[in-house]
Amino acid sequence: MKELLLIAIGSALVNNVVLSQFLGLCPFLGVSKKIETAGGMGAAVIFVITIASFLTSLINKFVLVTTNTEYLQTIVFILVIACLVQFVEMFLKKSMPSLYEALGVYLPLITTNCAVLGVALTNVQSSYSILESVVNGLGISVGFTIAIVVLAGIREQMEYNDVPESFKGMPIVLLAACLMSIAFFGFSGLI
Repeated sequence: MKELLLIAIGSALVNNVVLSQFLGLCPFLGVSKKIETAGGMGAAVIFVITIASFLTSLINKFVLVTTNTEYLQTIVFILVIACLVQFVEMFLKKSMPSLYEALGVYLPLITTNCAVLGVALTNVQSSYSILESVVNGLGISVGFTIAIVVLAGIREQMEYNDVPESFKGMPIVLLAACLMSIAFFGFSGLI
């Protein structure tokens, strides 16, 4: 149990997928304008990464390793992730149309989000068991959600500030993300 907690905390805070590994920057920068849409994207990423971690671990352990076809990992993992994202997209379109519209083009981009594939490959490279893979996936996706919601809160507050003309728009957002990354490096001594 202690090891699973260390994996979860390490994945969410110490090795934050966005702020220390710099994976998943497209939705991080694109969907972080409002807290509501950032939270929706975070929830979708939590679902996709956690389920993808489970399914890819199962497929890797019981299909790819047993048939000695580990070289197909990347292709198989991309197919699993694409199917999951399509499921999430259909679910959101049917049950939460306003969130579906707010996420726009960034929802299908979860398929090509390098963080999702990165988690699946990291689980294999770290030789995690199926449970450890799920915990790692959950921790990484929660870390992604924390980062995107915090940046969205900062961006909402920046709208009311007097920002120099040369920093308006994406430059001030990148500066805020940089400062967040520096702040998250403070967690590096935690584990």
